[in-house]
Amino acid sequence: MKNAAKLLMNNFPTFRASLDNLKAEVLVGVPAEKAGRKGEGEMNNATIAYIQDNGSAAANIPARPFMRPGIMSVKGNIAIALEKGARGAIHGEKLAVDKALNIAGLTAQSAIRGKINEGIAPELAESTLAARRARGRTGTKPLVDTGQLRNSINYVIREKK
Repeated sequence: MKNAAKLLMNNFPTFRASLDNLKAEVLVGVPAEKAGRKGEGEMNNATIAYIQDNGSAAANIPARPFMRPGIMSVKGNIAIALEKGARGAIHGEKLAVDKALNIAGLTAQSAIRGKINEGIAPELAESTLAARRARGRTGTKPLVDTGQLRNSINYVIREKK
């Protein structure tokens, strides 16, 4: 090995670009641009989601958590996707990071919507069911009436602040 050449590489530029790729985050919920409701009062989907998820003693609305339970039901899948993205970031693969963030967002969005579709305890009060029937609705699942709340659950990817 007396003629063996030693190869020196400067990977700092790739590593620095990798760090820049990690400056994004996925937010799941009701983005402002999707918060409006068709044919409803002044309350938007973001407000309704918050009230339903946490409850409101003043309005006699029990908490029906769906956001955190939905995300927690798929946290392993989200972690796997983000781990792949982090590995890609280390190698300077921005596309891998973008793909991972989108997979994480879609996975969480789908899980939250699925949690709503399952039906969330407690059951609706008889007065709520009567009000639904008066509007021509026959569904009895909490959080599922017009579908606007469920369909407003989305995700966004943005640069961390």
